[in-house]
Order: sequence, then C-alpha cells, then structure tokens
Amino acid sequence: MAACRQHVPDSYQQLDVLPPIYPDYADVTIAPNIAPLNFEVFAEASNVIVRLSAKNEEIVSSGGKVRIDADEWKQIVAAAKGGAISAEVFIESNGRWARFTPFNIHVSPDSIDPWMSYRMIAPSYVSYEELTINQRCLEDFTEQVIVDNMLCSSEFGGQCVNCHNYQHYNPQRMQLHARQNHGGTIIAYDGELTKIDMNNDSLLSAGVYPAWHPTMKLIAYSTNKTLQSFHTAHHNKIEVLDTESDLILFDIDKLTVSSIEKTADELEVFPFWAPDGRSLYYCSAHFDYQDGSANSEEIIMRAQEVKYNIYRRSFDPATRHFGEREMVFCADTLGMSATLPRISPCGRWLLFTMGEWGCFHIWHHDADLWMMDLTTGEARPLDECNSPDTESYHSWSSNGRWIVFSSRRHDGVFTRPFFVHIDADGHADKPFELPTSDPDYHLQLMKSYNVPEFISGPVTISPQTFAATLKTTGAKIKYLTAPQE
Repeated sequence: MAACRQHVPDSYQQLDVLPPIYPDYADVTIAPNIAPLNFEVFAEASNVIVRLSAKNEEIVSSGGKVRIDADEWKQIVAAAKGGAISAEVFIESNGRWARFTPFNIHVSPDSIDPWMSYRMIAPSYVSYEELTINQRCLEDFTEQVIVDNMLCSSEFGGQCVNCHNYQHYNPQRMQLHARQNHGGTIIAYDGELTKIDMNNDSLLSAGVYPAWHPTMKLIAYSTNKTLQSFHTAHHNKIEVLDTESDLILFDIDKLTVSSIEKTADELEVFPFWAPDGRSLYYCSAHFDYQDGSANSEEIIMRAQEVKYNIYRRSFDPATRHFGEREMVFCADTLGMSATLPRISPCGRWLLFTMGEWGCFHIWHHDADLWMMDLTTGEARPLDECNSPDTESYHSWSSNGRWIVFSSRRHDGVFTRPFFVHIDADGHADKPFELPTSDPDYHLQLMKSYNVPEFISGPVTISPQTFAATLKTTGAKIKYLTAPQE
C-alpha cells in the first residue's frame, strides 16, 4: 500500500532479529537526493505496519509493500541529512503484534549524480540483439531508452550496441559501438552525431573498450580479437577471451588513429584516463603462444594462465606522446587477474575487479572489487561491498563519494546495480540496491543491467536519431604511425 497515516501498535512483543525485507536497506548509507527506498516485508502476517521517523518527521504505512510518497520521502530525508532515519517493522499474527529489531537508514550529506545509464540485456550469449541502452533518474523512478537496438535490426540482419562512454559525465558527449550489421562507432558531441568506420588494415579491429579523455577530443580504445568458449563442467560456464589486443588513440576532429601500445606477446585492454588527463591506466596480460602466432584453440585450453596486471603510461597533452609503461598493480604474482581500473575524481583511489584469471569477470563467480591507495600503493579487497558471487563493472560518481557496481549476489545470474558511499579514507559503507517504484521489480525482471555509468543529466538525443545515424555509412579513419600534435 502507498504510504499513509496508520495506527502504530502500542503493545507488542520485541523480536531479536532484523525484519526480512527486500531489498535489504537495513543500515545502508544513502544520498540525500536518492529516490524513495521502497521495500517489501517477507513475513507471514495478517498485517504489517512500518514506521519511518527522523526528528519531527514520520511516515507510517500499512501492508507488506512499503511504497513511499515522493514528497514525504524528501521531507524525512531532509530531516535526517547527516544523521539517520529510524525504521520499525511491526507484524500482526493471530491478533498479536510483534516488532522486529529497528534499523537505521543513514543519510549522507554527499549527493549523488542525478542520472545513470546502462545497457539492458538478457543474461545469455544468444539473445543480445533484443537490448537497449537506458538511462534512469536516480532522484525518482524515471527510466528512458537512449538506444533501442531493434530499431536497426531486421529479419535477416542485426547488431549489438555496447560500450557507451561519456566525457567527464557529460550526457551531450557520448560514444557507443555497434557490431555486425550497421557496425561502427557513434560519436555524439554537443548535439552532433557522427558515425565512424574504424576498420583499418593496421588495426586488429575497430575500437572496442573506450576511455574518453577528460578534457580533449580524444578517446583511447583497446582493439580486440575476441572469442567465446563454453565449459561443460566448470561453474563459470562462459569464457570471453582475447586472442590479440592492443591500445589505440582516436582523434575525433581529425579522424586519425595512432597506436599507444602494440606488443605481440601482451594482451592490452580496458584503458582509463587519470582525472587530470596526464596518464592512461590499462590492463595487460603477458601471453606467449607456443608457435609464436595467435591461436584461439590454444588460448582456450590455457585460459586459466591469462592473468592481467594494471599498468599506466604518462601522457603529454601538448605532444600527445605517451611515456613508457609502469607497473601499478601486479596481480599475477598473487595468482590473480586484475581488470577494469577506475580512478577516483580526486586521483587517489584505484578501484578494480579481481578474479582468478581472464578479463571478462562478469562471467566469473569469484570476481570481487578491490581498492588501491595510489599514494601508498596499498591494495585490499573491498570486503564492505563484496558478496559470495560476482562483483564486476564499476564507476565513480563525479564527486568521488559514491560508486555504482554490478553484482549477481542474489542468484548468480541477473546483474543488478548497487551503490555504496566511499568516505575520504577510502572506506565503504554497506551497499544498497537501485531503488524501484515496485519493490518486486528486480525479482521479476528477466534482464541484466550492464555497464552502469553516472551522468550529470539525461541524454536528449532520441532513439530514432541514433538508429538513423547507425544506418548511415561511417566516415573512414586514417592510421598514423605516430601521434599528430
């Protein structure tokens, strides 16, 4: 039932256990501008009363589903800012009332970016065409489609759209890829859309995993020859591997591409710029093929040997030259593989995903988040956020106080976005799941959230405009043997 004034029991039995609620919002820390934390009480009872209180504000609702009025939520969050909302759950059974152990919802003074974008995709390798790139207002429950892949598909041809990325959280400066039919890279820059054909004999592939420079019209990409393999006995059923991969730099205005790193026995992937734009972080795995040439069967059979470390190269914006590679985090000496380096806006914290091997940790049940202090070099698993199942893709908020990450902690199949507050010392509070209007929504949703990215506002280009641009012929790039200043 919607939040409304109800009678709170005066007499009840006190239970020494937290209430069974979904999502689990007990003792989480939230942003002051987050949407209402609606939840459901899973308890056998003839009646349920929930009371939320903070200072002189109170919300009381009746029924198993707690769906809070937006205006009342804003009032109680404002009252609790810098403190906490107290939550009490009462249940009635056989005419007697009981109260579960109360819990708090802590309200941080740190706000969160108002929007987030992500890909909605079935957790399967065969139905990737029926997907969208969506955006969601985190301050309410507004959800919109940015790109609808089916607008470009036909009975005899389709494609996959993926890897959306923004320049410094700006929704008006966006890029995304399409593979197969209508393949190419779409660049949206301040209202103008351009399709780029990055295929070139000097490159392994078109640009794949992107990293937009924070201030310049440059995008670093990995280029990858990717394959999938399938296990019949291992609990990680699907493996995504690169047989070859390099790093390139794309100039948006000049339509030129130059190599950043191109080494035969290294698999470079997942570039990410430091906030000042003066260094590029990335992952690389050393892999020697036995006969000296890339072989898909060999890397499949030796997949557990593929372990990535995190490196960086300095970058001179004036000359566009990169320095020599430097080791940042050596995962292979731990028998592990580190992927997806993301640097906090303050430049101090390196957040990454750690698994036993490989680079596609979204398919690995052992994948966890790790945090490294770049001022000391100390790294640790982010146990405050990790679960017994997959934690994978992650992004920092623009103020560096929040991260969003992908998790399969509920069932090992469907990926859901979780948010967590990070304090000035790099410690994380308890994560909370993306709030939804109906608390049941994620229990019924048969799709996964993929590549969650914070943005400062909504993308305003229509899905039809993106589709029309994808159907055009892409502008060809020119490969340079050295960066052009």
